[in-house]
Amino acid sequence: MIEEHFDFVVIGGGSGGYAAARTAREVCGRVAIIDGADELGGLCILRGCMPSKTLIYSAEVLHLAREGSRFGLNIPEATVDMPALRERKRRMVAEFRDYRVGQLESERFTLFRDKASFVGDNRVRLASAGREITADRFVIATGSVPQVPPVKGLAEAGAWTSDDVLELDFLPESVIVLGGGVVACELSQYLRRLGSKVIQIQRSPRILKEISPESAAVIEDAFRAEGIELYTGTQLQSVTRTPDGYEVAFSHGDKPVTAKAAHLFNALGRRPAVDGMDLEAAEIETERSGQIRVNTHQQTSNPRVYAAGDVCGPYEIVHLAIMQGEVAARHATGRTADPVDYDTRTSVVFTDPQIAEAGIPLTEARERGMDLAVADYPFDDHGKSIVMEARRGFVRAWADKATGRLVGAACVGKDGGELIHAMAVAVALQATPAALLKTHWYHPTLSEIWSYPLEDLAEELNS
Repeated sequence: MIEEHFDFVVIGGGSGGYAAARTAREVCGRVAIIDGADELGGLCILRGCMPSKTLIYSAEVLHLAREGSRFGLNIPEATVDMPALRERKRRMVAEFRDYRVGQLESERFTLFRDKASFVGDNRVRLASAGREITADRFVIATGSVPQVPPVKGLAEAGAWTSDDVLELDFLPESVIVLGGGVVACELSQYLRRLGSKVIQIQRSPRILKEISPESAAVIEDAFRAEGIELYTGTQLQSVTRTPDGYEVAFSHGDKPVTAKAAHLFNALGRRPAVDGMDLEAAEIETERSGQIRVNTHQQTSNPRVYAAGDVCGPYEIVHLAIMQGEVAARHATGRTADPVDYDTRTSVVFTDPQIAEAGIPLTEARERGMDLAVADYPFDDHGKSIVMEARRGFVRAWADKATGRLVGAACVGKDGGELIHAMAVAVALQATPAALLKTHWYHPTLSEIWSYPLEDLAEELNS
């Protein structure tokens, strides 16, 4: 058995793992990355953020073309070319992947293309190389994989995952989508806009249960208006593979329902990718959810081992995985490492309209006992959104009356993921609404909509 020692070892070469390795390499001479995936690049680049947003944007362009008459345009026909759509997605992904592979394969690191399992508190065994690796410190950043909840027949049904939906080279006639989270909602609308019949089944009383009910309601209305057959507040009973496709039996209210479609997409969440790692051998504890338990410096119950990204949570967001990886590497190498400040976090859901939030969510801020001033403004009364036929949604901002500072904001509307960053900066810099009103909010722009709730907040806080 060959044995080799490194100063720092990262397991997983995605965004969080690469950030940890890069940060460690600033002070460490020997840094290794272990990645046993079939393809280098990580979830975000290969099967997450980049391919999904590439496809979703194409579907938005198609949707706008089909809605051309609303803009005074005569566009006789707009259809999808699925092989060309997939080829464009693959081309885009390849650009991002190749850049990341170049980083991982650079001479700064030793790269092992293998799977690792712990055999001690500071030792891993590579599955196929006949080699054991020891290190002063480890970071686990292996990401997540789709989960299969215990629904009768689901495990045997051969349902699609998001990986399959992102690789389609044909237009599905009909699809049942199980789930109402971010992935389910983004790809349900994507499929519908391409032209598929979509039946979406959500167990919770509303989709996107992690966001506010008012925000979720806007998306539910948009989905139904576009022709998605949406069921919420259901109980899944069984999944059956049939000669024609799939049948899903569920209860909706007090009534039994059976949905039928040619294809089935399981979007019922993800779980940490830790299978086969034997975390117990390194005395690494996990939460009931399966996520690795970490402290504010991303350190696990084994002080030699850290974790970052989906594998530990609490949020499955790529920029947070990067920040966590950097914190872990700095703390592991004895440097100052301020924990990730989740009170200034941002999040975006790429439905149309988009949903974006910054800072402390309104419900959470109230649960903490903050006395808040809250103001909102609708898109259907805003000049630029009206001329863009983007009338759905609203912006909302809230400030702490005790300090006068903005602590959170939400945007449900056209390009919300872009608009939210004005408020993300404001929250991070602890700005007051009055200070933000010194900004030149250009007219007519979508961003200008923030000035209206800010004016109401400034007036309430100064009264």
